[in-house]
Amino acid sequence: MADDSVPQPFPNLQVPQWHYQIANVERLRDEASSSLWKAIEKDEMAPYVRTNNLKPPSDDLLPTLEKRNAEELESLDTKLKDAEENLGESEISELLRSKAMYLCRIGNKEAAIPALETALEKTTGLGARIDLVLAMVRMGLFSADTQLVISNIARAADLIDSGGDWDRRNRLKVYRALHCMSIRDFKEAAELLIDSLSTFTATELMEYEEFVALTVLAAAVGCDRKTLKAKILSSSEVTGCISSVTELHAMVEALYKSSYAAFFVALAEVEQRYLVTNPILAPHARYYIREMRIKAYQQLLESYRSLTLERMSRSFGVSEAFIDRDLSRFIANGRIACTIDKVSGVITTDKLSSQNKTALYEQFLKQGDLLLSDMHKLHRVVG
Repeated sequence: MADDSVPQPFPNLQVPQWHYQIANVERLRDEASSSLWKAIEKDEMAPYVRTNNLKPPSDDLLPTLEKRNAEELESLDTKLKDAEENLGESEISELLRSKAMYLCRIGNKEAAIPALETALEKTTGLGARIDLVLAMVRMGLFSADTQLVISNIARAADLIDSGGDWDRRNRLKVYRALHCMSIRDFKEAAELLIDSLSTFTATELMEYEEFVALTVLAAAVGCDRKTLKAKILSSSEVTGCISSVTELHAMVEALYKSSYAAFFVALAEVEQRYLVTNPILAPHARYYIREMRIKAYQQLLESYRSLTLERMSRSFGVSEAFIDRDLSRFIANGRIACTIDKVSGVITTDKLSSQNKTALYEQFLKQGDLLLSDMHKLHRVVG
């Protein structure tokens, strides 16, 4: 692990995703199980099997993996002892990092975190130190340990601010974005991911196609219509991956073009393919679908002073009863500014809702504060 090396993709962040799918997504169970056990065998993940009480497909798999773990760790400890007796600090540091990364690889969080900390103490190169902290973030994401993720993202940011290189600065944006998505901050995630579209190198976290998919997913709910057109639909990085993000691209394009029936169909497909299958996104699936529906309803209603329930239901390809029920809930929660006259079947939009009035009032106060600040500055200059 030289200072300028590419971070190793350990632990494999797809493993907890496959594990989740086995338990929660029946249609993917067999495929996920096959992928999970191949990855466990390849990376010798005996501690992960034990920690999660998994039942291996064969009786001899776990003992075999545990034997490999013991042999590799013994070999690393022997080399480390020799380095401490006969070699210099750089060799010791490199072996400590190798041992820490092997513990990450096999999914042994309890041993990996102290090993990474020990390696960090003995490592002088800034790039290698940042890589060790990013490995702790990956262990946090792997084990759904939010506090571990938050604390080490902050550590990595401090190290990068002290002189980290451009590549690691860009990598950290993707780590931060993934954390933002896990805590439902899609707006911040979208900004970070869009910023990284042309500079993505964080393949230790995910493949490029998955990164593009997450970018479109976050941007769809976190960005306005103008930004979606400029940063997503017109992005060469996104259009270059259309074949692997078909449903997502169809959803964003349908929303932008006001093809609401097609948007609803694509939204349902996105939910099934990207949201309910991902342990990071699944807890936010209902929120995401709700926010996307609100976005579409608001976009249509902004174009009219009033329109009929029949017309709106036809636009979305659903029943009048569905639109009536859905809109009523969002109106009651103050999310959509309109009223429904059930007798005449007409929806009337409120162009200046209480929500908009509040936003205008806050904007007025902010502009007033800025004006006062400018006046104080001018007074000091004149005085």
